[in-house]
Parts: sequence; C-alpha cells; structure tokens
Amino acid sequence: MKKRFLLALALVLLVVSLTGCGEKSALSPKDPVILSMWHVYGENADAPMNRLVEEFNATVGLEKGVVVTVTNVTSSSKINAQLKTALAGEPGAPEVPDIFSAHTNTASSKEEGSLVDWSKYFTEDELSKYVPGFIADGTIDGQLLVFPVSKSSYALFVNGAQFARFSADTGVTYEDLSTWEGFFDAAAKYHEWSGGKCFCAFDYLIRHMEFDIMAETGGIEYTEDGWYHLEDPAVKASWMKFAYPFAQGHICVSDTYSNTQVMTGETLSGIGSTASITYYNDTVTYPDNSSEPMELVVLPLPKTGDGTQYMPITGVGMSAFKTTEKKAEAAAEFLRWFTESQRNLDFVVETGYMPVRSDAFASIENYAFPTEGYASLYDTIKIMLETYEPVVRPDFDGFYKRVTALYDGLRQIQPGLVVRAGSGESIDALAEEVWNFLCSVE
Repeated sequence: MKKRFLLALALVLLVVSLTGCGEKSALSPKDPVILSMWHVYGENADAPMNRLVEEFNATVGLEKGVVVTVTNVTSSSKINAQLKTALAGEPGAPEVPDIFSAHTNTASSKEEGSLVDWSKYFTEDELSKYVPGFIADGTIDGQLLVFPVSKSSYALFVNGAQFARFSADTGVTYEDLSTWEGFFDAAAKYHEWSGGKCFCAFDYLIRHMEFDIMAETGGIEYTEDGWYHLEDPAVKASWMKFAYPFAQGHICVSDTYSNTQVMTGETLSGIGSTASITYYNDTVTYPDNSSEPMELVVLPLPKTGDGTQYMPITGVGMSAFKTTEKKAEAAAEFLRWFTESQRNLDFVVETGYMPVRSDAFASIENYAFPTEGYASLYDTIKIMLETYEPVVRPDFDGFYKRVTALYDGLRQIQPGLVVRAGSGESIDALAEEVWNFLCSVE
C-alpha cells in the first residue's frame, strides 16, 4: 500500500512539473500567437536582435506556436514618446506593441496593472540565475515589470597607440589612471606633453561627481525637485575635483559622445557607456590626416579613496502590456530563450552590453572576443562588477533638461577659461566660476 501511494504521488509530481505548477500551457503550434515588438538594438535589418528574433521564430517559436514581429526599432526616448501617442489613440499613431524596450521609469509611468508581472511566468529558481541587481532594477512595487535582457555601465576608453608614446616620455602608466588623483595628474601631464590637448572627454561628467560623493560619504541625497543640495559641502568638494582640471583644459565635456573625439585624436581618452565599444574604429585618424591602429584599451572607472566604489547600471529591459494570458506566456517564452546564458552573452558582446545572468559573467574569461578592444572591455566589466557596487540612479522629471543646459554651458565657457588659465589668472578663481555655473543651472 505504501509503495502504491508513493508511486501515485510521484506521478502527480511529475504531471505538475511538466505543466508548470499544474497549469496547462495556452500555447499551441496549431494556433500560433503573434507578438509585436519595439526595441532599441540597432536600426539596420541585420541587427543582432532582429537576427535572434528570426532564429527564435524558426525554432522554439515554431515548436511552441509563438511568432515575434519587430515593428519598430528606435531609441528608448522615442519609444516612450511613441507609446504615449499610441496609448492616447492619437491620429497617425502606431499600433501599441505587445512587448517593448523600457527603462524602469518608463514602466513606472504606465497605468497601474497594465503591464505583465514577469515573476508570474518565471520560477524563483529561474530568476535566481540572473544578476540580483538587474532583477531589482526592473522590480516596481514588488512586481517584475521590466525584465533584464542587457545592461550597460561606464568605462574609460584609451587610444593605446598614443598612450604608449605618452607613457614612454612621461612615465605615466595605466595603473596611474586607477584613481582620480592619478588620473588628474596624468591629465595635467598630457596637456603639457601634447601642447594643450584635452586628456579625456566625459559623456556624463555630473555622474562622476555623484559617484565621488557616494564614495566619500556613503550616499547622496537629492532635493525634492531632483537636483543637488548645493549647500552641502560634499557636493562642492566633489565638483571642485573636476572643476580644477576642467578650467585648465585637462578634461572636457564631450561634444556628443566621447568616442568621436578619441577616434579623431582630439583627446587621448574618453569616459562613456560600455555600449560605445561598437562605435570605436580600429584606426585613429588625427587632424593632420595621419592615422595609426587604435590599439584600444578599456579600463575601470577611476576610484575615490579606499572604500566602496560605485558603477552605474544603465540600459533598458523588456516590458509587455497585459492583454491575454496567451500573449503573456508567449512573451515570457521568448525572454527565457533570449536570455539563455550563451545566447545572451553572444548578443551582448556584439552590441557592447553586459549579460544579465551570473553564469554568463563566469564565461567571459574564456570567451573568444572579436578584437583585443572587446576583450579589454569585458575584462574591465568583470572587474568592476566584482569590485564596485552597482547603482541605479533615481529618475526625476526635469533632471536631464538641467544636465543638457549644464553641459551646453560648460562647452561654451571652457575655451575662455583655458585662455585665462594660460595667461596666469588664478586657477582657484577659475574653478570657482565653474562651481558658480553649476549653481546657476535651473
């Protein structure tokens, strides 16, 4: 009797495991479900995401009855704007997609209950295989509304060919760039060595002030309207670390993205998104039309002190509008397939992002990267994830409008500051002007 009972129990457990907690799948290859998708991963038809969608449709999608169709490829900001017009039913607006690329703040702005909670379609064991911080980033009020498919961070990109000559003449090494003190000292030496060139262009200068404050004080607080407490001495102290080299022309704010200035030899290095690796050429072309191999080297962000260091986590995930159970299950099947370890790693390497599963990170060490620059990038990403604290910046209305005004203004005032610094004016006074400009931004 006992054996028969145990056998019956085993059969019940087997059935439950095969049907996903006892629920029968709504998917069927005889009646395939079609999912429309908007994404941000490359606008050409042969973009990596589009190729993977085709592969899914021809394999797992065909087997299970799921067809994914890409109906829009653009930037995340445009997707957000287009979603608003589509949801409002404005004339000429595109049809609302089933699944779309989204930042957490984009998902937060959608009507409560309108998005799929992915945690209902993935087991705890499945979710435990993803980087915890990435899952946390997409979780809003206890619901996983933005599923991680790739993430990015910031890194220091260096023209290795020119750095070798600079190093030979000055003794500056890559190790010197591991701290802000060493970095700014190298920037001053490069400015002199190069005849007045900027050492590094920053894509997101204000963020490095934030990381510096966090490393010095353990955290950062924002005003009610999402700006900085400018009366806080820690804010000024950190900003001034960048204001002094900025006023002298040792560092600068990038024109748009720093990779362009590095590739044209305007600057020796740039700090920008890890995803910018896809825009770096193998060759650097200088203003005199001479060129040489880039020999790109990618390094971790410089550190502040000996305490906890911080790295940003940026990038979109995938959200889906809640329509039918069948579509929700279909979307989850695609995401499950898309983020399988090796497939996800192949995808992010091609696009310059970070994988989202812990086992994918473990595979980076033995991955066959297409170039030394890519290998350098992913070594850096692995180092930073192991030794820095990943952070996601809270999003505030109007923040990026202020940042745009700040960067535009800094670009305008820097040439005059550099001239005045070269003519012997007080660097203290010039740096104070840079601080006052930050305080003037509204």
